[in-house]
Amino acid sequence: MKRITTLVMAIALAIPSFALFDSDTGRSRYNHINTEHYYGLRIGLNIASMSSDDPQFDAGTRTGLAIGGVYGIKLSNSTPLWLEPGLMYSEKGGETTIENEKVTYRLSYLQLPIVIKYSINIDDDFYVQPFFGGYLALGVGGKAKYYNTRESDAIFDTMNRFDGGLRLGCGAEYKMIYAELGFDLGLADIAQNDFDATRTRSFFINIGVNF
Repeated sequence: MKRITTLVMAIALAIPSFALFDSDTGRSRYNHINTEHYYGLRIGLNIASMSSDDPQFDAGTRTGLAIGGVYGIKLSNSTPLWLEPGLMYSEKGGETTIENEKVTYRLSYLQLPIVIKYSINIDDDFYVQPFFGGYLALGVGGKAKYYNTRESDAIFDTMNRFDGGLRLGCGAEYKMIYAELGFDLGLADIAQNDFDATRTRSFFINIGVNF
């Protein structure tokens, strides 16, 4: 948790240096409303949990890393509507206690979010962007860690690698700098058990730049 937070804070402090300013006007060279598309870099935190019919996998929150990129496409010249697909490395999972033993589940995914954004101009260079869409994800690694016995198992030996669900939230953009809050609601059952369903949940906080 400390390493992830330190990394995110370090990048957050470096983000303003990405902004490109016109030396004559002192304003950003990037103008959101006049672009037909944009690229974005994102890094942030997932506050993840798991909801399950099986008490073993009904797990509370743990923090993981999210990092990746997005591509925005303007859908209309008359309406500030954008389609934004992306590709993220995203850590999810949860933490629980089983018979007085702390257990953490770390699920690492390659995640493809696809959302529709509506851009609301608050000021010349400031936009608020509510968004809604979904995501697909493929598990690429992860472990279940048992702290009393100091053992760990490969999590995808007992879980399905495919995940998918809904994504909603709201972003804010100032010049090139971007931040967003949102929630991923897993709809896919990742359990291999035919009787007890298990689904992921995750609040996320991302920062980045658009260019």
